[in-house]
Amino acid sequence: MKALIPAAGLGTRFLPATKAQPKEMLLVVDRPAIQYVVEEGLASDADEVVIINSREKKAIEDHFTPNPELVELLRARGKDAYADAVERVGNYNVSYVYQDEALGLGHAVRCAHEKTGDEPFYVLLGDVLVPDNKMLPRMQEVSDAHGGASVIAVMPVPDDQVSRFGVIAGAAVADDVWK
Repeated sequence: MKALIPAAGLGTRFLPATKAQPKEMLLVVDRPAIQYVVEEGLASDADEVVIINSREKKAIEDHFTPNPELVELLRARGKDAYADAVERVGNYNVSYVYQDEALGLGHAVRCAHEKTGDEPFYVLLGDVLVPDNKMLPRMQEVSDAHGGASVIAVMPVPDDQVSRFGVIAGAAVADDVWK
């Protein structure tokens, strides 16, 4: 199973901060936001994380590319913890496909069709970071309990934020599951 991360968007909601730096590379505490999302995918039963990228967002790929020279330099300077962190991130099982034109989320996911084939896959969005890497296993449990149904994670948002996140409608089938 693959975990797909659409990352080719323009990041307009974060302008001007995203004019020169991809939104996905904005720091959250000690690492770029996209690293949290990649780590969530890798903590699940996904065997690979596929980032649907724009060719203009080379910084994302640079972040997940091994850099043995930097690791060696950090170790030579006695900065082993930093070297370990750079080495770990460079060894994540991440690959890339490209969305050459920003045509929305559905189109981005479609750009990864050769990676997913006919297999189920996760789509991870970095709009909300979830701690502890437990979201995907819980979503998989819900899917399995409902015959392999597609599952989306939702959360309550204030009325003035609905346009940023969307809404669902349906009937509750359990405390935290809606159909």
